[in-house]
Amino acid sequence: MKTNDYVKYMTQTIVKYADQPRDERKRLRYERKQGRASFWYRWFGILPYILYFQMKKRRKL
Repeated sequence: MKTNDYVKYMTQTIVKYADQPRDERKRLRYERKQGRASFWYRWFGILPYILYFQMKKRRKL
């Protein structure tokens, strides 16, 4: 990618973001955040995730 293409892309991205209403930006940010996996799963994988929730479930009982 040439420098001019990159500057053009960044300019378009910034203008697109600036043109959105504030409420829509907040809504999109919230939706992206909800779509992500939990902290335990992202950082440690599935086994520690399962163990963590099993321990959590046992504490409630």
